[in-house]
Amino acid sequence: MKKQIAILGSTGSIGTQALQVIEEHPDQYEAYVLTANHRVEELIAQARRHQPEAVVIADEQHYQHLKEALSDLPIKVYAGMDALCQIVQEAPIDMVLTAMVGYAGLRPTMNAIRARKPIALANKETLVVAGELINELARVNGTPILPVDSEHSAVFQCLTGEVGNPIEKVILTASGGPFRTFSREQLAVVTKEQALHHPNWQMGAKITIDSATMMNKGFEVIEARWLFGVQPEQIEVVVHPQSVIHSMVQFEDGAIKAQLGMPDMRLPIQYAFSYPDRLHASFPRLDLRTCTSLTFEQPDLQRFRNLALAYEALNQGGNMPCIVNAANEICVAAFLQDRISFLDMSDVIAEAMQRVNFIRKPTYEDYVQTDTEARRITEEILTNER
Repeated sequence: MKKQIAILGSTGSIGTQALQVIEEHPDQYEAYVLTANHRVEELIAQARRHQPEAVVIADEQHYQHLKEALSDLPIKVYAGMDALCQIVQEAPIDMVLTAMVGYAGLRPTMNAIRARKPIALANKETLVVAGELINELARVNGTPILPVDSEHSAVFQCLTGEVGNPIEKVILTASGGPFRTFSREQLAVVTKEQALHHPNWQMGAKITIDSATMMNKGFEVIEARWLFGVQPEQIEVVVHPQSVIHSMVQFEDGAIKAQLGMPDMRLPIQYAFSYPDRLHASFPRLDLRTCTSLTFEQPDLQRFRNLALAYEALNQGGNMPCIVNAANEICVAAFLQDRISFLDMSDVIAEAMQRVNFIRKPTYEDYVQTDTEARRITEEILTNER
């Protein structure tokens, strides 16, 4: 029986690469559901190529066009967030790949967990915003969460076969992004075009900006806290410009295990799909003969303050990571619209952390309210003070 996979965010970078993995193994996997936010033409093309059971467009204004474009095919067509949240519960689905960008991925992921669908997690904001709630929900429902982020997949792979062996430290590697060697004076005047040019990875615009500011690495620190049950002080970030070592685990005897590979997201996607098995893949191999130098640096928390803010949010706990995520989403959008400078993003996020109401033990409803409040206040800061 082929594994039936629902891809939430099929038109994005992770979603399109997941479809490549499915095409690589047509005897193993089928796309059962494809969803997109507003990229209707890409969704139409994917639907015609992969013939899923259903498609969902979150932006309801594209529904009629999508339905008409697929009217000659036996594909169910839905629209809206409610439909997206409901579709993940369909009985034939064997796994849900959550590849939506940002806070929007939280609610459908929770519904999939309640339906006991194994989660291939690429939407890091789900655990950043509500990690404690998600972990408890997954525990109660017995739902496995398999990491797709290259760093967390690397840690997950290093931990395979290490049941009962305590972790001393998780070491997340960071490329350093396009501005690793820039001074603060240079960072003050960088453009979005420069920020969107990552040296090693091909990603969507939002995550590429997050990588440039190192907020992406900060989110990965928070995510690692919940995925692997470690404390903030057990999570270290090192800058590794070559992006060959994707992350490491140090055990209590001092031994360090690392996972190496090409900077290719299809590898962790396929591992999440096939776990605990490894399947042959035609993707490029790492040639160690060309890896003559692997270097490591400590991240500069003054130049890349977002990483420090993420650690601060994790240490405070409660709804603070939710506040940081919402403020960051607004700031990244503003930067891409040339409304704010690269360095000012950190200042605005820090101010939002001070102004949004802090809740020590948030419920799901608290997270929803916090997200709304943090976005409103961040926009006020941008409008009134910048």
